[in-house]
Amino acid sequence: MTISISSAFDAGNIRVLSTDGDTAELEIVNDHNSDFYQWFSFRLAGAGGREVTLKITNCAGSAYPHGWPDYRACMSLDREDWTRIEGTSYADGILTIRFTPETDLVWLAYFAPYSMERHHDLISTLAALPDVTYRSLGMSLDGQDIDCLTIGHGNLTVWLYGRQHPGETMAEWWMEGALEKLTDPDEPVARVLRRECTFHVVPNMNPDGSRRGHLRTNAAGVNLNREWHAPSAERSPEVLCVRNAMDESGVDYAMDIHGDEAIPANFLAGFEGIPSLTERQSALFAKFSATLERISPDFQTRQGYEIPAPGQANMSMSTTQLAERFGCVSMTLEMPFKDNFDLPDEMYGWSPERSKYLAGSCLDALHAMLPDFKAAKAQRKPG
Repeated sequence: MTISISSAFDAGNIRVLSTDGDTAELEIVNDHNSDFYQWFSFRLAGAGGREVTLKITNCAGSAYPHGWPDYRACMSLDREDWTRIEGTSYADGILTIRFTPETDLVWLAYFAPYSMERHHDLISTLAALPDVTYRSLGMSLDGQDIDCLTIGHGNLTVWLYGRQHPGETMAEWWMEGALEKLTDPDEPVARVLRRECTFHVVPNMNPDGSRRGHLRTNAAGVNLNREWHAPSAERSPEVLCVRNAMDESGVDYAMDIHGDEAIPANFLAGFEGIPSLTERQSALFAKFSATLERISPDFQTRQGYEIPAPGQANMSMSTTQLAERFGCVSMTLEMPFKDNFDLPDEMYGWSPERSKYLAGSCLDALHAMLPDFKAAKAQRKPG
C-alpha cells in the first residue's frame, strides 16, 4: 500500500516534496505573509506495520532552529493520546522521523494539537455553567470570536490569556486545566479564588492562526505579542479588543501563557525593564516565582530569558505593557515543546496533561499569595 500524507484539516501544516516507497521528504509551510514557521501537523496513511522515514527538510530556516536538537515528534493513533517518537533525530537542517506505525492511519504533530473544534467544545461546556459569564470581546480578521469567560466575584481582577502564538498549543491545554479547576464547585482553592478574585479568561487569543496551522502569527502575518503598545483593527483586532476590555476592568494580576521551542524547562518572564518599575511589583513577581517553584516540581527559576536593562523593556509585549499600563503584576509563563529535562517523561515528554497540572499549580500559587496581592492593590494609587 502506498503511503499518503495530508494536512488539509484544522491546524494542519505540511507540504509533501516527494515520496519514494516508505520514505517521504517534507517541508513546513510558512505562516501566511510571514517568514515564521515551525509548527507541523499532518496525517500519515498506508504504512501500518512498516518502518517509514519522514524527513522535514527545511528546519534550518525555521523560526527557532535551536528547538530541534533533543526534540522528539508527537504521534497519535486516536488524536487523544499523543506519545513521543523515539526515532526522531536532527542533523544538517533536517528533522528525521523514523518509526513503524501500528495502524494504517496515524497523526503526527510538533506538539499535541488543540483544535478549534475542541476550543468550541470547551467554551460551550463552560459557558453553560451557572456561575460562568460568556462574552465575545470582538472578532478576528477571519471573523472568529475572541471568546472570554468570566468567573468569580472578588475584588482582585485577574486576566488569564493564551495562545497569542497559535502553534504553542500547550497554552490552551494549560487554559483547559485552569478552567476545569476554577469551575470545580467542590475544589477548596477554587472556591476561595472565586470569592476573592474576578477572573477574565481568554483561552485562545489567535483563532485564525490556530485554524490556519500557523506557528506565531494571525491571518495577516502579524505577531500579536508585538502589538500591545498600538493594536489596530486592521492588523491586530484580537489584541485591540482584549486590551480595551482590560482598560474597562483594570488588571491586578495577569498571566500570558506560551511555549518555548528551545529551553527544556518551565519558567516565567517578567517586566523588569519597564520605565515605571516599582519595588512592590518586583517583590511580588519574585515571591510568586518562588512560591510556584516550591509548589510544583515541574517549575524552576534557573533557566529563562535574559533580563532587560532598566528602561529597556520591549513595550510592545503584553506582559510589559500591562505592568506599565496598570501598575499590576503580569507575567509570561513558558512551557517546553521538548520536555522538562529536570523531570523527564520518556513516553510523553512535556504533554497536555502536564500542562493542565501546571495550571493547577499556578492557581495554587496565586491562592497562597492572595494576602500579598490584596495588600498591593490597597497600596496602589487609584487609576
